[in-house]
Parts: sequence; C-alpha cells; structure tokens
Amino acid sequence: MQYPLLSGINDPADLKKLKYGDLNRLAAEIRDYIIYTVAHNGGHLASSLGVVELAIALHRVFDSPKDMIVWDVGHQCYAHKLLTGRFKAFSGLRKADGIAGFPKRTESLHDHFNTGHASTSVSAALGMLAADRIKGGTARAIAIIGDGALTGGLAYEALSHAGQLGLPLIVILNDNKMSISANVGGLSKYLSRLSTKAKYQAFRERFDSFAKQIPLIGNAFFNFVVRLKRAVKAIFYIDNFFVDLGFEYTGPIQGHNISGLISVLEDVRKIDRPAVIHVITKKGKGYAYAEENPGIYHGVSSFSVNSGIDSSMAIPAYENNQILRKKISFTDAFGSAMLSQAERDARVVALTAAMEQGCGLSSFKKAFANRFFDVGIAEEHAVTFAAGLAARGLKPVVAVYSTFMQRSVDQIIHDAALQNLPLVLALDRAGFVADDGETHQGLFDISLMRSVPNSAILAPASEAELRIMLNWALEDRTSSDSAGFADCDNAMIAAVREKTFSGSPVILRYPKCICPPEIPEFSNPLELGRGVFISGRHDDSRICLAFTGSLYPHAVNAAALLSVQGIKTDLYNLRFLKPVDEKYLSDIISSYELFVVIEEGIRHGGFGEYVSSIYKKTETALMTIAVNERFVSLGTREQLLKANGLDAESIAKTVFAKFDVLKQVTDSR
Repeated sequence: MQYPLLSGINDPADLKKLKYGDLNRLAAEIRDYIIYTVAHNGGHLASSLGVVELAIALHRVFDSPKDMIVWDVGHQCYAHKLLTGRFKAFSGLRKADGIAGFPKRTESLHDHFNTGHASTSVSAALGMLAADRIKGGTARAIAIIGDGALTGGLAYEALSHAGQLGLPLIVILNDNKMSISANVGGLSKYLSRLSTKAKYQAFRERFDSFAKQIPLIGNAFFNFVVRLKRAVKAIFYIDNFFVDLGFEYTGPIQGHNISGLISVLEDVRKIDRPAVIHVITKKGKGYAYAEENPGIYHGVSSFSVNSGIDSSMAIPAYENNQILRKKISFTDAFGSAMLSQAERDARVVALTAAMEQGCGLSSFKKAFANRFFDVGIAEEHAVTFAAGLAARGLKPVVAVYSTFMQRSVDQIIHDAALQNLPLVLALDRAGFVADDGETHQGLFDISLMRSVPNSAILAPASEAELRIMLNWALEDRTSSDSAGFADCDNAMIAAVREKTFSGSPVILRYPKCICPPEIPEFSNPLELGRGVFISGRHDDSRICLAFTGSLYPHAVNAAALLSVQGIKTDLYNLRFLKPVDEKYLSDIISSYELFVVIEEGIRHGGFGEYVSSIYKKTETALMTIAVNERFVSLGTREQLLKANGLDAESIAKTVFAKFDVLKQVTDSR
C-alpha cells in the first residue's frame, strides 16, 4: 500500500512543510494505515481514528518535543506516533519487540509521559509545565483528555490545581461521548449542554472571518467584537465549570476540521493562562463499522477490513445461564455466573467502571438494569460506592481489570476491609495481559492485597471453580437493612451492626484466557483456606507443584514433562491465596522433598514469599516460580509466560534443575 505523504514524515518538522491542501489527504492516509495495521495486529481502533485531525493540528501548531503533548490513557496515540517518525516501525505495533500501543518515553522523545490508565494527563502535563517554568523555559504543555477520562477524580484535582497556579496549560477536552462503554453521569450531560452551542460556534467562525475582511476597520471591529463577546459571556455563561476553575474556555468546536483546529490552537497558544479547548469528535471516524459501533471497535483483535468484526460475538449468548459456545473465556464465565446469582438473590448488584462489555456484564445489565451500575472511569468511587451498598445489606460485585483496581487500594483498605463490609471484587485480566504492555499487566494484585486484613483472595482454575467461588463470596453475611436502629442506644447499634454487617471483601482474580476443560476436582466444595489436589496425592511423589488457578494447564503439562524424566509430581490447586489454613499447608509441604509455588504475579510480596515465611521446618526445599520484580512489556500471553519462566517447558526445566541439585546433595551425604 502506498502512502506518499505519510511516508515522507520523519519528524513533525516535515508536517509543517506540507501545504494546507495536503493536510486532509494526509489525514486520509493516516486513517487508512491505522485501519490496515490494527486489522492485522489488533489494537485500539475507534479512539485513534477519532483524533487524526487533532493530532495533525497539534503537531502543525506546536513544536514537539520542546512543547509537551500528553495523551490521556494513550490508546488514541497512533496518529501521534505516525507523525513523530514511527511510520516504518508502525507495522510492529503491539508486537513483541515492536512499538507500544501507548505513549512510551523510552520509545520516542515525543512521548513525554507514559500513559495507559485514565485521568492522568492533566496532572502530568501541569507538573512538566511547572518544572519548565522553574528552569526558566518557555515550552507549552498540552493535555488531551477524553470526556470519559474526565470522570476520574485525579482529573478534577489537577484542573483545580492548574487554575490555582495560573500557568498556561492547554487542556483539550476530546468530547466523543464514549470511554470504553458509553459515558454516564452528570459530567457527560453537562458537556452535552455545552455541545448544543455548536451552531453558535459555526456562526461565530463565519462572522469572525467576515469581520476581519471589512476594509480599513476590519481588525479594529473584530477586536471590539471579541471584547463584547467576553462581556456577554461573563453575564450569561457564569456556570461554565472550567471558567469557574480559572480556565479560559473555547468551544465546542468541530474536531475534524483541520484548518479550524489550527486556527483555534494558534490563538490559544498566545494565551498566558490556563485554557480548555472543547473539541467534538466522532469515535471511529472514517471507518463505517467503527463509527456505527465504537464500543466493539475500542480494543480489537485482528479482523477483516472489508467485513469488520462479527458484532454478534461481541456479547456472549446465554441459554439458561450457560454460554452457547464450546470454548468460553473466564470473562464470559463470570458474566454467566453473575446472572445465576442475581436470579437467585435480589440483593446481588453489579458494578463496573466503564467496562460493561470488557468485564462480561452486558447481559446482566440487560436482565437487571436497576441492579447494574456503571460509575464511569472512577474505580475509587466504585469501591466506596459498593461499600455503601454493602453497609445497607446488598451484595455488590465490582468487576474491574486488575491493573485498574490498583488505584483503589486505599478504598479497599479504608472503606471495605476496615469496616468488615462484604463486597466482592472481581479482578479480570489478572496476570499477564497480551499486547497492551507494561501499564496493563495484572501482576500486582496478590502482593498488594495479601497484606489487607479482613479480606480473602481466591484464584479459580476453571468456569466451575469461578462459579463455586463467586457463590461462596456471596453467601449470606448481611441482612436486608438496619431498620430499628432509631430505638436502640449506641451500644446496641454497635452490637447489631457487628452481627448484621460483618463480613469481608472477597477478591476473585482470573486471567484473560479461555477456560480449560473441566475435571471433577474443579467441582469440589470449597474448604476455607485449603486447595485441592489434582488427580489425588501419590505416595511415590517427591515433588509438589502448587499453582494459582490461571496456571493450571501449564502446571499439568510441566508435571507431564517431569514424568518423562522419571520424576513423579503431585499437583495442588491453591484456590485460596488468603486466608490459608497454615497447619494444613505445612503438613502438605512436609510430605515432599521439594515444594514449588507457581504464581502468575510478582514474586516480591507474593504467595511464594508468604509460604517461605510460615514454613519453619527444614526437611522440604521450597522454591517459587513467579515474575521477577520488573515491568513486563509487550507480547502474547504465551510469549509473556515463556519470557518469565511460567510456561510448562520452563517450569519443568527449572524444577528439574533444582531437584537434580537436591539429589546430588543427598547422594553426597
């Protein structure tokens, strides 16, 4: 495929050399190349297609890398990458050893800040701008944040601080009415009200152009009109949220008009105070399938450009709560299990943070709309809101990706665990996550959560175990309400609450992969703090492989490889990562020569380190196979497992080497 304009851009300086008439052609080439590449590699399509003109205008007006452009979340940065010298590398998008799907400081001088989680851009850009001014610089900082990311509390904190500092930060509000799922909440409605002034903006652009062309007095008349408009705004638009915070507000403007964007950006660049430019864009712009259904085309695997994605497969089909597919993912299994729980118990409610489809809750929302809450990109609020629901006797289940739940640790500790409130945290994408790089790996939840008192962590190995564990997590530990407290003294209230509302947050962590075939052991009832042996225990086994649920297939295959070497190995599915029946586990460990913990998480602070701390005897050698303390980059799940020594072959090789050393020591005695 030929891209005559795009292939000639090795730096934003090359973009500035193009004629105005070439910019729309360049936008078309960028869109075509993004669609072609994402169709082959997978990636974030709709969001990147929506900001092509904006990226061109930004790099046409500002001087990157001197001027600092920060893309919130970063999944829409593909056009930015193509305009900053990465055209040749773009074919390796999201592939191992290729370029990342998000901004990455080590990849380019034009990527000023790593992003991957939402709502960080304004804080980061403001910090870099403040640093530049302290050092005597004159650079500009631009934060591009979507209306979905603006629902995050961090964005509000940064906007407030920016207004206080008064530095010339430029915040571009990319208003496309979408995040991962459709935006919800008061802010979205507020922006929609502002957007209704778009007709006025179009009229204003025509009038301004006319005014400037009036012979002799054009410029003076235009300046008079500008001052008059500001006075009118001060009278009639006193409720503009951004103006109240200390920003100069411009918009809403059409986000796919390159010349209009350039004109506004050039004007705002001259302002020496904080400014917000409200831009209206269409997610998926230029690709009909993505325009019609931007949610499905948010993050995609490879697909056919001509026929698009089969949208019927985007939301799993259910019949009597059983998924109508032979192979299902853990996400699908969770969605089906939630339907079953909700049908049995009217107190079960589901919450998510702009990830209705990604967390498998679309069918739940359809069946139980009044018991489904999408709080937007506000994970901290989701947890505390759920704690409030639990405090009044409901059974909330918060479904969020593991990597995004990291920002809610304080709420889990302070608002849930401290009060013994029984809510369930369903951590999807726990463990390795393909293609999205360091920011999206779900490797830290075990280490982060194991230290939290009054909590439980379970790791299912299959659909059946996930159903059993969810059912256990939702067992009755609450009553419907706290009626009658008005007639009690404080001591009685405290006693009733202790009895009525005691419980604990339960964390279910499961991977982004297909569920393995069921075996009888997966349906065994849960025993608090205990796991289950796969295929039983054997008197002649000298090694035990204890694994977190997601690694079941790899542990089984590793045991088979060791068997070929004449080494008999037992397999222990841990199930509970917290609490743990320590005496029971110690007795198990003592019956082997080598006990190996295999966990899909960071080694430091993980389950293996915990086992080492509780086992005081010396008869058994202990070993942990986990992810070393580092940030894991790009690759498929299989590539990441292998690179970190957690695929079957690597596990078998590591265990064999350790066992061989133990054997040599024993023989030498």
